[in-house]
Amino acid sequence: MGGTQNQDFAPPRPETRLYRVWKGRNKFLFGGRLIFGPDGASCLLSTFLIGAPALIFCIKTLVRVREADFLYRHVVLIVGLVLTILDLTFLFMTSSRDPGIIPRNSRPPESDESFSASSVEWMNNATPEMKLPRTKDIFVNGHIVRVKFCDTCLLYRPPRASHCSICNNCVQRFDHHCPWVGQCVGVRNYRTFILFISTSTILCIYVFTFSLLNLLKERGGIWDAMSRDVVSVILMAYCFVVVWFVGGLSVFHFYLMSTNKTTYENFRYHYDKKENPFDRGMIKNLKEILFSKTAPLLVNFRDMVTEEDHSILGSITKRFGGDNINSKEKDLEVGTIGKDGKPLPDVLQNLDYNGIEDSLKKDKGGSINLDPYFFPTAQVEESGTGDSTADENGTETSSQRNSSAVLRR
Repeated sequence: MGGTQNQDFAPPRPETRLYRVWKGRNKFLFGGRLIFGPDGASCLLSTFLIGAPALIFCIKTLVRVREADFLYRHVVLIVGLVLTILDLTFLFMTSSRDPGIIPRNSRPPESDESFSASSVEWMNNATPEMKLPRTKDIFVNGHIVRVKFCDTCLLYRPPRASHCSICNNCVQRFDHHCPWVGQCVGVRNYRTFILFISTSTILCIYVFTFSLLNLLKERGGIWDAMSRDVVSVILMAYCFVVVWFVGGLSVFHFYLMSTNKTTYENFRYHYDKKENPFDRGMIKNLKEILFSKTAPLLVNFRDMVTEEDHSILGSITKRFGGDNINSKEKDLEVGTIGKDGKPLPDVLQNLDYNGIEDSLKKDKGGSINLDPYFFPTAQVEESGTGDSTADENGTETSSQRNSSAVLRR
């Protein structure tokens, strides 16, 4: 009865939004509606590097509208503004969108008894009862694809997924972590990333071309025109340098889209010189990336979760991989928690105690013979146990015997 009443009147556990207790390094705005990477502030730098030259070009074009053909200048101005707005919009969409984060597990998956061969690399050799193979082979389009276990997210990553060490998340179809947008590029924002770098390339070519035309329309020689129109010279030099970066990046990603590969796969795997299991031909590959529906969200960061239950995920994740043990008893065996329940100092953890007992000197009876200089209490206990009958007779108390033993040393 009492236990039932306690359960009925137990206070409800506090709930909070998932983004507030998420274990990744992401930054959230507007109640978890916008998600950025830990270096999301770099998006502001990219905005300045794009917006400042484009704005200067548009202002310069607007000032010179009356000096040339009215329709010509207005068309140049409007197209420049549209390209700039599109470029910044694609930048913001890439930076603030969930790239395809995979939800974490709160506990390791169950052991698969089918992996019992000694040649399999187990996830955790310290716990033989937890048989988790490091990798698993699955079939994709008739090809064998090896998936790995993630120590942090406690799951076998889906094909083409990888764990970003910067954001601390597993991401679907992980391409790379872009420092210019401050976000991972994955299955849900790869299309906007392609549009962003493509629009940046077109904007650079556009500004460079019409800045050059402004110089050519000046009277006199080219050097005189450059001395009179320094702004156009600076814009041309800036766009000439930047276009090699964004243009080369656009060409490279067009190649990746045509072959249906990611940047991570291109530089890391090379598919071991085998056929790409995801390549369906150039046309179908481009259609899949550019004209398919956006992958659905796997994690709703605005969901209400219990903070206490979600905190378990962090404690398990921290210990998983080398000492991923859940119970207090197993922590005592590994040596991360003392008998009093408090964690041991870092210097005392992960020490190898194997072979210490063998190296200790033993007496004729087989018991360990400790050095009396370092372990005086051991001999005191021996003297106490050997003369326990004397304490009963009142001849000498155990405390007096311990004191005298120590003083004699």
